[in-house]
Amino acid sequence: MAKAKYITDIRKIEAIPEWEREQLKPITDKYVFRVNDYYLNLIDWNDPEDPLRKLVIPNTGELKEYGRWDASDEEANYVVPGCQHKYGTTALLIVSEVCGAYCRYCFRKRLFRNDVKEAVSDVSQGIEYIASHPEINNVLLTGGDSLILATAKLRLIVERLREIEHVKIIRFGSKIPVFNPMRIYEDPELLALIRMYSTAERRIYVMAHINHPREITAEAKRGFEALHQAGAIVVNQTPVLRGINDDPGVLGELLDKLSWAGVTPYYFFVNRPVAGNRDFVLPLQRVYELVEQAKARTSGLGKRVRLSMSHSSGKIEVLAIQDGKAYLKYHQSREGRYGTFMVLDCPPDAAWFDDLPGSESHWSKTGVAGNA
Repeated sequence: MAKAKYITDIRKIEAIPEWEREQLKPITDKYVFRVNDYYLNLIDWNDPEDPLRKLVIPNTGELKEYGRWDASDEEANYVVPGCQHKYGTTALLIVSEVCGAYCRYCFRKRLFRNDVKEAVSDVSQGIEYIASHPEINNVLLTGGDSLILATAKLRLIVERLREIEHVKIIRFGSKIPVFNPMRIYEDPELLALIRMYSTAERRIYVMAHINHPREITAEAKRGFEALHQAGAIVVNQTPVLRGINDDPGVLGELLDKLSWAGVTPYYFFVNRPVAGNRDFVLPLQRVYELVEQAKARTSGLGKRVRLSMSHSSGKIEVLAIQDGKAYLKYHQSREGRYGTFMVLDCPPDAAWFDDLPGSESHWSKTGVAGNA
């Protein structure tokens, strides 16, 4: 299998001027840096504002620790090491702290610090927990990036999960389909694994992280097709990011290209207020306008996407923002508030649920601690 060449020392990327490499070195000392030659070749190095460059190359704004390391209070969701259980039917296994891209905006940026360890090499406790909770019918393998794992390791996890009758869906959270698509279509063992364990009644889903239409290359489409042929269902989720995809034409093109490639547009996310990510954050009003303008440019297939905030208390769908008001509802809820409709004032600079006056009345901070 041909392998992309990974680079973990920014000083080796000669397309970046030497002075800039030295300027960025303190950032890569703090946060692990990892990119590959395939993705670097997608970047227009003549454009300092190139969105793909901004996705993977560090920026000095990352040293501004505005916000929280764990903006969604994931720490409260751990039930055993490496396993989160926030919503009744879904469990997360943090199977890897290694990511294919280390996207600079990642909401789990804390995982890429040398002093943080949340993933575990042995997920047995998590699998045992899932087996003992029959309400869990789908499991997300995440991190990090689940498809950065060796296929043999992935097989061990999938085989054990498939022994649990009530687990109907296994999800792989990954940017690999566009960051290193050769890892998919040139790995017959991975495709055989999916073919064996993605059946008509118990599917494997690939939760792709595609942020910009330029990532959907001929190689990426070949990877999508290989996944489809193996029986996987591929969907996409991306935050709306300042300087990367904050343009209705770009988002509309992304929705079109996903639909044409048979990849379901699943979520547009409001970027979480994570430490080091302030440069990517947009006001809620602007995010809503961008998404609606993008949806106006695409078919009903593209319009399936939902705009959501993954908040401590649940996934909050943004239905509309108009005349200074935010119209929201709980799409998922830790406290059983599914479908609860909310109308809140939306100041022009509000960028997150907590920035909306009165939002605290709709959820209990004590209610997010612990979960069984």
